[in-house]
Amino acid sequence: MTHKIEVDDEVYSALQRAARPFVETTPNEVLRRLLLGESHQGESRAAGDLMPLLEGGRLQAGERLIHHQPRRNRTFTAEVTEDGYIRLENGSEFAKPSPALRACVGSEVNGWAQWKVERTGQPLQDLRRA
Repeated sequence: MTHKIEVDDEVYSALQRAARPFVETTPNEVLRRLLLGESHQGESRAAGDLMPLLEGGRLQAGERLIHHQPRRNRTFTAEVTEDGYIRLENGSEFAKPSPALRACVGSEVNGWAQWKVERTGQPLQDLRRA
């Protein structure tokens, strides 16, 4: 059974920004993920950009990533998933570091340079170069 709801332009725009490109094609899919924490059941997804670091042993599933903004006195944390994605505290998952960090800070940021592995303090880009 489905029900219809109306959303204003501002909410619709926010849903569009939150959508995973080429994966979530309807507002319902975005809302399902954001509200229920469900991924697309029955569909396998491509490995995230951190997968080579996991496979190379430079990063482990479950490790925490941190980004600190000292001037704003804000700290964001995330977790590395088994398939190389970045899971934010709100449960949303991103295949790439920069969109994950953009979802936290609200502006374009180089996630490879700014996310640091909590255990070592190293930026992801250093692990990628190793």
